[in-house]
This record gives sequence, structure tokens and C-alpha cells, in this order.
Amino acid sequence: MAKNRKKIIGQTAFYHVMSRTVNGEALFGGFEKEVLRKMIWQVADFSGVEVVTYAIMNNHFHILVRVPSEDVEVSDRELVRRYKRLYPKVTPWQPMSAEALENCLKDNFAGASEIRKRLVNRMHDVSEFMKTLKLRFSLWFNRAKGRFGPLWSDRFKSVLVEGERFALRTVAAYIDLNPVRAGLVRDPKDYRFCGYAQAVAGSKDSKRGLANVDRDLAGYRQTLFGFGSSEREEKCSIAREEAVRVLQEEKGSLPLATVLRCRVRYLTDGVVLGSESFVERFSHPKTSGRKSKARPMHGADWRGLRVGNGLKNSVFG
Repeated sequence: MAKNRKKIIGQTAFYHVMSRTVNGEALFGGFEKEVLRKMIWQVADFSGVEVVTYAIMNNHFHILVRVPSEDVEVSDRELVRRYKRLYPKVTPWQPMSAEALENCLKDNFAGASEIRKRLVNRMHDVSEFMKTLKLRFSLWFNRAKGRFGPLWSDRFKSVLVEGERFALRTVAAYIDLNPVRAGLVRDPKDYRFCGYAQAVAGSKDSKRGLANVDRDLAGYRQTLFGFGSSEREEKCSIAREEAVRVLQEEKGSLPLATVLRCRVRYLTDGVVLGSESFVERFSHPKTSGRKSKARPMHGADWRGLRVGNGLKNSVFG
């Protein structure tokens, strides 16, 4: 991964991953978002990665994922199931059918161990998950639109997030509030292309993902709207523009639910986010010789959360 990305090896880890289109062009309408939404779940299933929540916007997407340790054992039966999920039918770039793979593994044909190794190496890895997802969607999008060339502006961005409920809940809420920040809806439950809306609609996968951050959706909703708040408009705090002014110009502090309605670069550019000990442990590899420093977060009560990247300007926007 690039220098500004951190990846944990040998244990379960959570990542906030995101990617934007070339030049930030608004290329995704409802149909494109629906295709990408389905691909996210499809690739996650193949990769053995759990989607905690996600948001798909007109020109970018965010996903919070739980990635198990790479040494998780994958049986042949499970390998075939995952393969069939990603490749339900033969294609020019994947000519082997799931049935052929199953027979190859069962009878231990020549090259079976190499095929197995190659497939397993693509699993339980955040980089491979994003690579597969973005490539598959790019191929579909270019073919559907009769275009060619890059779709994405860069590889992808990621923030390593500590697997502690408040840290996860904060990042998840920031992701689900994307359509609110964009002015598309007042309540994320009304935006079908985010994890919270899908969970409210009854999706078992989305409910299971958000169970990582809260025991139930009612508890998670308190993070989205603020403790003691309901859906009533007058309870949704001050306008985002006023919030940004308070945060930037006055260096003030606001309720967390209000701050999360602003663009908060701590959650997208902080590289590592969590407790002080977690950030200091993973900000820099021990072999680098650099001293790790956990940076404090301002503007709200972050309950001791820190980031591993000092953000000097435009933290809020």
C-alpha cells in the first residue's frame, strides 16, 4: 500500500476505504449506484470481508469494512462457493466455471494447489478487495457507457480504524451521513445507497454489519442525530454552514452529531484513528525509526480519539 495507508497483518482489522472518480465527475446516477452497491456485496462475499456500512455518492463511495486475519482457513467447499458468487458464469477473463473449479480441487488435478493459492491470496486483504471491486465496476461502466480509459482518480484512500465501538460508530455515522452533507436527504434512512437505509429497510447483511458498531439500530440512530434527539427537524441542530463557521473561524466545539454533518478530514485523511495507544502503535512501522505521535482531534467531544496524521488546514469543510 502507499505510504499514507496503514494495514494490519495477522489480525482482524477495520478500514474506512474510499475512492473518487476522475476529476470528481458526477458520473453515477441511480442505476450506476445500484450496480456498484450489488458489486460491493458480491466482492465482499468473495473476499471474506464484512461490510459494516457504506455510502455511494454521485462521484465517490465510502465503505467501512472488517477484514479478518489473512490466516483464516478457507475450505475447498467455501472456496467454490465464494468463487461462484464472484463468477456466476464463464467470461472471457475468467474462463473456468465454478463446477470446473470444484472438480479440479476435488480430484487434485495438476495445478489445483496453485489455483487455490492464487484465489486465497485475493481474500482477507483490503487492497485486493478494493482492487477487485474497482476493476470490476470500471469494466462494467466503460462497457455500458461506451467509454474507455480510467474511471477512478487514484488507487484508493484508507483509514485504519481501531475495532472499538465508539471509534467504529463515529466513522460509520460519518459515512451514512454523506447524503445528508450533500443535501440529498435530511435523514440517511431515506437514501437507499447507504448501509443505514438498507438496514432500516430490513437487509440482514446491513443489519449484521452495523451490529459491529451498535447493538441495535435505535442506538446507532442516537449517534446519527444526537443523544436525546428524534427525527424532528428542530432537533437536528444548527445549519452545516454555521457549524463550519464555528469550527473553523471561532475554533469552537459542537455536539458530535452536528460536527459529523460537516466534512471532517480526521475521518478521511487521518491514516490511523483510535485510542492514543492504538494510533501510536500503528502510525509508523517499528523499523522506520520514526517516533509515532497520536494527534488530538478538535471541534467535538471525540472521547479520546486520536489520529496519526497531523492535519494543519481545512480540517472541517
